[in-house]
Amino acid sequence: MKGMMMHQDGSKHRWIPGLDYDVDLIVTMDDATSKLTSAFLVEEEGVASTFQGLQETIGKHGLFCSFYTDRASHYFYTPKAGEKVDKNQLTQVGKALKQLGIRHIPAYSPEARGRSERMFGTLQNRLPKELALYNITTIQEANKYLRDVYLPRHNKQFTVKPASEESAFIPWTSTQSLKEILCVQEERIVQCDNTIRYQALILQIPKNEFRHQYIKAKVTIHKYIDDSLAAFYGPLCIGRYDANGNLLNSDKRRVVNLQ
Repeated sequence: MKGMMMHQDGSKHRWIPGLDYDVDLIVTMDDATSKLTSAFLVEEEGVASTFQGLQETIGKHGLFCSFYTDRASHYFYTPKAGEKVDKNQLTQVGKALKQLGIRHIPAYSPEARGRSERMFGTLQNRLPKELALYNITTIQEANKYLRDVYLPRHNKQFTVKPASEESAFIPWTSTQSLKEILCVQEERIVQCDNTIRYQALILQIPKNEFRHQYIKAKVTIHKYIDDSLAAFYGPLCIGRYDANGNLLNSDKRRVVNLQ
């Protein structure tokens, strides 16, 4: 049945022959049909690429029941190498999946990931040749080709008929934006100058009609897949920033909860 289990995996390879280094192809695939619901290239697999694959899949098809991945550190916390994951100490990915109600299943053997490995074998045999044929030499160009040309053709050729025609996908109908769930969320304390220190950035909280200042208040920073940021006081968005920490919503009338 479609939507019962989704696989996600990454493969580092010379996907773009015109580049002089390997990049990661991140693929999300329906277990029942082998349909690729998301596929794109990034320089390095991690939390952001996981969230992008989830956002593309849920946005197009809806929520699904379970998510099958390897035990990489952005997926799971493993107290001791080679042993079972700690399902009580959740990563950023684990927290988002829990909020969405999706069960996260770790792979414990190479054999269990056989379908993903076979799929990457097919992709490695085809995709680099096509990118070379069309003189595609950048990740941006390759992702456009993947999305617009390769992926629809791949799915038409390799998608199989599921055992049941029914679908377990549930349309995303929540009023809350997926963007606000599929992001890194970290708490910070507002400084005495009404700013927030986040990594190497200083985020200025703009004046708004809700509260004169937020000094010593606990806020949550959302870091999105494009590296832009937002500061939340409870459910209220009190500031949005670009990747360099520059304020995007300086007009106080726009400082509202955008979920």
